[in-house]
Amino acid sequence: MSPIAEQVEALEFADVRPDVRLDIYRGEEWITSFANDVRRGLSASPRFLPPKYFYDAKGSELFDQICELPEYYPTRTEESILAARGADIVDTAGASALVELGSGSSLKTEHLLRPLLASLGEALYVPIEFSESAVREASVRLVGEYPGLRVHGVIGDFEKHLGGLPQADGRLFAFLGGTIGNFIPDEMLFFLKRMAFLAEPNDSLLVGIDLVKDKNELEAAYNDSAGVTAEFNKNVLSSINTSLGGNFDLDAWEHVAFFDEQNQWIEMRLRSTRNQVVRVAAIDLTLDFVAGEEIRTEISRKFTRDGFVSALEEAGLDLRDWYTDADERFALALATPASV
Repeated sequence: MSPIAEQVEALEFADVRPDVRLDIYRGEEWITSFANDVRRGLSASPRFLPPKYFYDAKGSELFDQICELPEYYPTRTEESILAARGADIVDTAGASALVELGSGSSLKTEHLLRPLLASLGEALYVPIEFSESAVREASVRLVGEYPGLRVHGVIGDFEKHLGGLPQADGRLFAFLGGTIGNFIPDEMLFFLKRMAFLAEPNDSLLVGIDLVKDKNELEAAYNDSAGVTAEFNKNVLSSINTSLGGNFDLDAWEHVAFFDEQNQWIEMRLRSTRNQVVRVAAIDLTLDFVAGEEIRTEISRKFTRDGFVSALEEAGLDLRDWYTDADERFALALATPASV
């Protein structure tokens, strides 16, 4: 953790919330990473942007709205599994601490925190999230609602900032929401191998995965009638404008989402509605777009049980248990480091 992060923690939390600590990595390092990824992605052919940059403060708020939409089944389906099986998951994992990658508002997480606290009386929760406001608000809310809970929040990138995580006898790493599907196959395998490497023998990994289902149901979930997902998609351009001095005209872009049956993933794109020139001043980048040209902003892979278990095994992880809803729309896979 940097000295800057230590100073911010002392100023903002030491005297107010002794049960909350924040490690803040989102300073110049984050801006540099954002700038490099924008340059790399928008200079590529075809163009793309990493989906992790959706989740600034506004993007996190918009995603919370998406989770309430009638078409968007993943969040409420996953939450129903957590509500029904959270105590079983905590018990099977033998956890004493919960580490959540991409924690967002930490609402679903409470289905794991409650049985953890009921069993032990006290527990450590480590939310890791890009959005500083989301981590701050969730941390203060949770320690206020749950006596015995300590929070060690990490405001940063779960792909980069896992090295300094607190130790505990049995950490349950939770990667919920189907976010694992945002990785292309090679990236997912690398991520799972890294989790296997970081895990101690008593640690566990809980992964939320969206399952393959009817194409129409999948596409409806990413093309809501209220247009919230379209606004969420365009927000990444707004972030470039705000943080990197871009001049994207959001009205000149339209939201596109479809199911790629060959790759078994939903693909989200932004399509230019006219010929246009865009300037990103902070990285001295000028971009020419023709009408109809697209930027890929996200893939969301859908899995079968056999396919995901094979990926776990290749990464050095063993499936411990599998939890799903009655209609098998979504699943939670609990894995542990493979026994030697």
